[in-house]
Amino acid sequence: MREIKGIQVTKELKEHFEEKTGEEIKSRNIETKEIAETEGYYIETYRDLVEQVANLSYINKEYLLFFRGQKKDHKKANSRKSTFYPTIYRDYLSEKEKKYRFDTLNIACKKLVALFNENNIEGRKELERKKYIQWSILQHYEVTDTPLIDITQSLKVACSFAQLDNENSEAFVYVFGLPYYINRISYNSEQDLVNIRLLSISPPKALRPYFQEGFLVGTEDITYNYGNDKDELDLNNRLIAKFKIPNNTEFWGSEFKKIPKEALYPSKDQIAEICNTIRDEINVKILAIPLRRETAQDIICSHQKKINEKNLVYFSTSIRIDKKKAKEQSYLLLYNKECMYLCKIKNYYEEDNKKFIPGNPIEYSPIEYSPKEFSEKEEKHWFLLSTIEKLNIKDKDKLKNFMFVNNVVNKNVYEYIEKSGRLQPFYLKGWFN
Repeated sequence: MREIKGIQVTKELKEHFEEKTGEEIKSRNIETKEIAETEGYYIETYRDLVEQVANLSYINKEYLLFFRGQKKDHKKANSRKSTFYPTIYRDYLSEKEKKYRFDTLNIACKKLVALFNENNIEGRKELERKKYIQWSILQHYEVTDTPLIDITQSLKVACSFAQLDNENSEAFVYVFGLPYYINRISYNSEQDLVNIRLLSISPPKALRPYFQEGFLVGTEDITYNYGNDKDELDLNNRLIAKFKIPNNTEFWGSEFKKIPKEALYPSKDQIAEICNTIRDEINVKILAIPLRRETAQDIICSHQKKINEKNLVYFSTSIRIDKKKAKEQSYLLLYNKECMYLCKIKNYYEEDNKKFIPGNPIEYSPIEYSPKEFSEKEEKHWFLLSTIEKLNIKDKDKLKNFMFVNNVVNKNVYEYIEKSGRLQPFYLKGWFN
């Protein structure tokens, strides 16, 4: 997206810039990059903020103002500059990770179209034809990374989001200048911008965009082959002002009130339910744990027998794994060079990284839901499993859409297991066919 030129700022913002930089700007305009590098202008009340924005709107008539609220002022690495990349471009990414993110987005789009058709959602035909509508819904409902970034035309919504679930003493509100839009999806080739009005493209059953007065913005030509220079993908090219506000109720005063979380994220939103389903299906995480070849078959046999009896079984281990990551996993992959078993995780239990046996109060007793030989053995990690599925070690299909969380590994999981000289725990992310 093109950098805007000729920004006008209020007297207070000009004085703030000069104070923080030690530079007298006289009659010249401040550039967006300078605004991005300057500390946010602290403003105590919502009313004062509205007045600042009113002045900015008046003196920047050629631009339509949009807002974004954040808990923190995210900076570029080794820089003082605020950055606003769409989620799909954030972080330094290898070519493999870039492709993986776009592949994930594509499969999420297919699932979204299928579920809209399956549930007979109004607007499903248009959704099927237009990728920007698919991306907009997936981004706004936080399903997966997309080339779009959320903004709003409501200053009140932006401030409410900045304070939402925020444990810091301050929050940030940003003002961006975009071209005036005339359509639901506005393309501006001169500015290399796409601006999407969610209220106009979302089906009536999608409640969240209406409560949040949401818009999405991105660049027109979307690709993951952007090399290492991502500056044109950064919304800071359109930044007009950066404000810092107190994270407290006094900010609103007696005249105004923060929008509650229940209003920003309304219940009984059918599109949210559909998007939650997609998120679970494309965000599958697998922890792979090696099994000793001499005991693997006996271990699997005894655990499968318990599943057949109880529909659940505990798998316990003291192998070194990150307990925080363990809590996020959807499946265990128990493996060695001769066999692989994919196990669905129902629950995970740990106690301060020490060996233990899950005790009361607990719904599923290890004595009842563990193979007898493991039920009274203390271990660091206890996984309650609901299924155990045998995979073919030569099969290249079941896990083909998974990649290693550690990007150093440049093999598929089957090749890694067959050729690795040292079997150890590893993590995968992806989706099943």
